[in-house]
Amino acid sequence: MLVEIDRIKTTLAPGQRLLGVDLGSHTIGMAISDPALRVASPICTIKRKKFSTDLVKIQHILHDYNVGGVVFGWPLHMDGRVSKRCQSTRQFALNMAHFGVDCPMAFFDERLSSVAVDRVLIGQADMPRSKRKGAVDKMAAGFILQGALEYLENSGKNSDGISLSSQTHY
Repeated sequence: MLVEIDRIKTTLAPGQRLLGVDLGSHTIGMAISDPALRVASPICTIKRKKFSTDLVKIQHILHDYNVGGVVFGWPLHMDGRVSKRCQSTRQFALNMAHFGVDCPMAFFDERLSSVAVDRVLIGQADMPRSKRKGAVDKMAAGFILQGALEYLENSGKNSDGISLSSQTHY
């Protein structure tokens, strides 16, 4: 079921985690929160095949990590308009729900997440392009999930006190 990001935390049982998903056309980056919902950690990148194959892998992660909710990166245009990729992401989440994933799913603004991760990998980690390619997707999922966790912790406001809820319209 799709929920607003503001409600996802209230749907979790104690100890359940959130899964962050960076859905790309060729890969799916995954990150997991800690049980306290404070820290996101990248866990893997799934090379996309067909939906049913991808879903089986995602269901294993949901089970293995005691996931109670999923946060998808919401790829808005830079001006805030909904993109075609948003439509694909929304359909992927709806398909997951249709085929048995019974946990709340929400969207969180992912603008510039891959760019930010790429800059970190180049600047701070000095990682060559060949190795960056495999790391960017799961780290972008971690970046998205960490942003969502901080948003939830700060009651929907960024560090400047500005409301972020308008970023999740779908």
